[in-house]
Amino acid sequence: MTIAYDEALPLRAARARYFEDNAFGPDGGYSKSWVPIQMGPIKVAIPNTAARVRAVKYHDLHHVVTGYATDLVGEAEIGAWEIGSGCAGFVAAWILNLYAIVLGFLSGAPGAVWRAFLRGRHPHRHLQRPGSLELLDARLGEVRTRLGLDGAPTPGGTRDRLAFSAWSAVAIVLALGTVALPILGLVSLARYLL
Repeated sequence: MTIAYDEALPLRAARARYFEDNAFGPDGGYSKSWVPIQMGPIKVAIPNTAARVRAVKYHDLHHVVTGYATDLVGEAEIGAWEIGSGCAGFVAAWILNLYAIVLGFLSGAPGAVWRAFLRGRHPHRHLQRPGSLELLDARLGEVRTRLGLDGAPTPGGTRDRLAFSAWSAVAIVLALGTVALPILGLVSLARYLL
């Protein structure tokens, strides 16, 4: 599922509509201490750290310009798109996006994840550059054109497949480590107590 906003709207207005459509509040939830994250049937709250807020300001704009929804597959798509385009110095974005890719695989959407990654792989496909928030007053259609999002997707080559495979492996290792480490800790604790 994709979302679409009027391309004549300034990016700032399209983002406000996105906040409203997703019940994020007028500021997108940036001022909250904790934010809910929906992972399929499970809802958890994570700390809304300064690093997360810094990254999510761009992440939200990326949702608007790419049209990826905020459901599980949409988050996997935007995560793959951001990994493909590069998350610059946003450590929080790298980590959250890698988890999102795995959730996309588990949701049965590896093709959508691949296409989104590929769509983000080519130059000028992100807003994570100094001064890019100045684009908030530009028309959405102009921003999409500037980012190369208004044309047909390019076919993936060998380098794209290798990069996708490598990032997918990193994502899977991260997810498995997140699950395995607490289990190993519990086993170790149980052995100590017994």
